[in-house]
Formats: sequence, C-alpha cells, structure tokens
Amino acid sequence: MQSKIILISGPTASGKSKLAIDIAKKFKGEIVNADSMQVYKEIKILSARPISFKNIKHHLYGFISVKKKFSTGHWIKLVKKKIKQIQKKKKIPIIVGGTGLYFKSLVHGMVSIPKISNTIRNKIIYLHKKLGNDLFYQKLISLDPKSKFLIKPTDPQRMIRAYEVFYKTKKSLQDWQQETKSSFENDNFIKIALNPDRAYLHERIVKRSKTLVSTKSISEVKKFIKLNVNKKLPSNFIIGIKEIIEYLSKKITKEVLTETIIIRTRQYAKRQFTWQRGQMQDWKLFEEQNYSKLLKKVSLFISKT
Repeated sequence: MQSKIILISGPTASGKSKLAIDIAKKFKGEIVNADSMQVYKEIKILSARPISFKNIKHHLYGFISVKKKFSTGHWIKLVKKKIKQIQKKKKIPIIVGGTGLYFKSLVHGMVSIPKISNTIRNKIIYLHKKLGNDLFYQKLISLDPKSKFLIKPTDPQRMIRAYEVFYKTKKSLQDWQQETKSSFENDNFIKIALNPDRAYLHERIVKRSKTLVSTKSISEVKKFIKLNVNKKLPSNFIIGIKEIIEYLSKKITKEVLTETIIIRTRQYAKRQFTWQRGQMQDWKLFEEQNYSKLLKKVSLFISKT
C-alpha cells in the first residue's frame, strides 16, 4: 500500500497554515515547511511564520540564520529526511507552503546537472551579448533542437542556462530533466492547491499587511540591520524588510510603508498564481472561501485519494 504525502500549496495569506494544522489533527500528520522565507529564525513576523502549533509537530520553521544561504537544494535534502522520519512513526507528512519550486523538486526530483564553471558561464553570457537574443536563440536551437520545446525565445536566462548545460555535458537540458526522478515516486502525493477568489485574497492581504506593520516587526528589522547581512542573500528579499528600512531612514511615511507592503504582497501572490497555473495543472484546486466547507471538502478529497 502506498504511503500518503499531503501537499498543501497556495498564494500568500490564503490560509494554508491553519488548514494544515486541522488536516494534521484529522489524519495524524506532522507539518513540514515549504516556504522559503519561513526558514529564517530571526524573521518570524514579516515571514508570517505560524505562531500557534496546536500541539501538532512542525518541522523546518525558523531554523537557519539570515546570514546563511539557503537554496532549494538545501531544502530538498532536509525535507527528504523529515518525510522518512515522519513515515517511520506511522504518521502522514503534510508539506505546506507557497514556494512552488520546493514542491516541484519534491514531486519530480531535482536535476543533478554537473557544476558549470564560471569560465564557461561567462563565455556563454558573452556570446549571448555578442549575437543578441534572436540569433543566440537560433544558435541554441541548432545546437540543441530539444530546447525549442522547453524554452521560449523571450527567456534569455533559461536560454543561456540550456546552452551552457549542452556545452558542458553534450546533453539537452530536457533530457536531464526527464531522467530526474523523485525519491518518493512510490508514494501517493495528494496535491492540494488553494485558489481563492482574487478580491477575497486581496482583503486578506490588506488585513495581514496592516497587522505586520507593528512595533514588533519594526524591532525585528532593526535587529536584522545590526546583523549586517550580505545584500545578495535571499533573506534580504523578505517582503517588509526593505520597506521598513526605508521607513526607519525617514524616506517614507508609515502610511506609504503599509501601502507598499500591500502592493508587494499582491504582486507576490500574482506570481504564485501564475506558477500554479503553469506548473500545478494536475493539482486539485480548492476555491471555497468558507473555511468550514473548505476543511470538509479537503478532508473528503484526502480520504478518497
């Protein structure tokens, strides 16, 4: 019999964390974080990390310093261990979050392409610059015809990536991806995607954003500033950090601060919806706004799957 692994995805502020806790109670599960910003221990408020765990075990929340680099590769390595540990206890792993790439790497596996040297990368970047986007794309297609089905001519970053992979390995990026398998291909992934009405989600985003702009979140950013985090690290891009720094520098008012956080959060939610449409077509969508009905429908879906 296949072991169940429940996946709960959805845009920011859609109520994933609350749903995951209630599902964990119903199905004897433990929750594992799949949000790339909720891994940082110093940023609890602005990352909207769950506060109340309701006696349900939560894993991979707030465990790494903002001063360290944390990638999808780091996450997949840790999540594999957590899933196996939870399954050994005869419990169901419930992976919840809004980082689409985490889910993709878990369900389909992570491509293990040999490391590309900076020398090769810079050579390909220079070639792209020299030829221009259109000619570079044609050269890529002639070199690696399979990339035509994988990459759009309007995506220079992926074009360069496909070119450097073929240049280094003499194998198409598409072949590398197709040969990749999940460590849990024999398990039963139950894929749940929350897809709330846009107006309803906007209301929730506004409400959450207003709550986030508080003395505690400002204090959180003040401590972050003192850590002198490398500007290139992902933790710098948590929504609210840059804005609060501008507020503390008196560049913007508190009203502008709140409005900017609302706008950035809405933009982030829009990107999550776009990923969901493009990358999660085989996931079960739930559009129910009434929470009791949503919980009932999701529970029934899990029981039947």
